[in-house]
Amino acid sequence: MSINNGDSDAQLAVRAAQAGAAVVRDLYGSRLARYDKSAGDFATEADLAAERAILDALRSARPDDAVTGEESGRSGAAGAHRRWLVDPLCGTLNYAVRNMLVGVNVALRQGPEVTAAATADPFSGEVFWTDGEAAWVRRKDGTDERLTPWAGSALVDVNLDPPFPNAPGFRAVGLLADPVFAERFRPRVISSTLAVAWVAAGRRAAYVTDGDLRDSVHFAAGIVLCWAAGCTVTGLYGEPVLSGAGGLLAAADAETHAALLELVKSQRSEGSWSKEPSVKGRAYGPS
Repeated sequence: MSINNGDSDAQLAVRAAQAGAAVVRDLYGSRLARYDKSAGDFATEADLAAERAILDALRSARPDDAVTGEESGRSGAAGAHRRWLVDPLCGTLNYAVRNMLVGVNVALRQGPEVTAAATADPFSGEVFWTDGEAAWVRRKDGTDERLTPWAGSALVDVNLDPPFPNAPGFRAVGLLADPVFAERFRPRVISSTLAVAWVAAGRRAAYVTDGDLRDSVHFAAGIVLCWAAGCTVTGLYGEPVLSGAGGLLAAADAETHAALLELVKSQRSEGSWSKEPSVKGRAYGPS
């Protein structure tokens, strides 16, 4: 895919994500080699090929920028002010068993903040994108529509994949088993961060995950999409997201966020946290 140096960072993110999505779509259903990464985790040739397409697009337009790719690792200066975070195929296990619930994530971190991002759905042809200030979805016909969060569905996507750094104080399965959760919400688990973009788009009421999300190739794009769309976005206990191993609680509105925050806090083991974290400034981004 042709990328020109005149593209804004946001439009470059869109085009790079589209380049990766095209590879993912073209290889879908074919017999792909698997490459083991760690216990229970692997990459396929589609992951590797999609990342190559994304990196080619980024490097042709921004050759001086640093990059962190899920498959290729870090390149460029360790302390680079501009670093692209690339997740070429989020939902590899889904994809490997011919399930189309996957996403392609591209985000740009400048200093401490993510300022442009895109999450592409290879099969719907949609790209959820942001310039860091507002968020849109680009349709297959090239038109853009502003994202509008909506909590009315009561659908909450919960990530059940490890690691779980906040256990036993927080366990995702415990949230699902809480009768108060069941009274108000309906759980969904698609095992792809495409669902984070869906919160920004009004297709999920919220998304909850444990984990250390600093410079996360998986979550950086979805987090800034949600913030730019007007969602309420914090760590699991209300702290600024990306400020540590605090996970993510992204909700379509403040009321939904408050209800889920109360449920998450109710799980916390007595004495496991010495004090309540404070929230200063905007909820998204490092403090």
